Amino acid sequence: MSGNRRLGRTDGRVVVCVCGLAGSGKSTLGRKLARRYGFKYYSGGDALKALALDEGYRQIKRGWWESPEGMRFLERRRRDSEFDRVIDAKLLEFAREGNVVLDSWTMPWLLDRGFKVWLEASPERRAKRIAKRDGLGFEEALKALRVKESRTRSIYRKLYGFDLGGDLEPFHLILDTDNLGAGEVFSVLCMVMDNCLLRQQQRRSGQEHDS
Repeated sequence: MSGNRRLGRTDGRVVVCVCGLAGSGKSTLGRKLARRYGFKYYSGGDALKALALDEGYRQIKRGWWESPEGMRFLERRRRDSEFDRVIDAKLLEFAREGNVVLDSWTMPWLLDRGFKVWLEASPERRAKRIAKRDGLGFEEALKALRVKESRTRSIYRKLYGFDLGGDLEPFHLILDTDNLGAGEVFSVLCMVMDNCLLRQQQRRSGQEHDS
């Protein structure tokens, strides 16, 4: 874990950014952390999907982003960055309110504050998780995952100039989840939150109170 970045802000409000490629477990972890600490939870992916459905894209029961509908929307986002700009502006507003968990592929690079976590996992492991979650065959899930990530990387490289999954400089904690269950990942993050992030905030609040 990097020690040369601020983990939070002196106003006592916490921002946690959970990031990782598809199938790394970031959404599950983000929701559980928000419940555990009484924070609000916001997902950039969910917000983008909601915009797509408002635009007339069809709802799919499982695996929307890996479906033809999700892939068509990805192509549209490559041509028109307005969807991403709208969602990222809203997530930045939520970050300013504090005490939030943001499940986002962009916030770790766009925010100059917060505790930023990257969940690392191999493509094969992630494809197995996606196949199980969405009722797909492994090869189908792996192919869809690779196409989706290639297109998503190109969107963010063009829009913001960072390399999703390649540039990990913004992150305070990088956790390999290949051989960890969701419960184990959650336990590790809670330990780090309790002993580093929240304890640091408590010390700062005490110092401000004493002064």
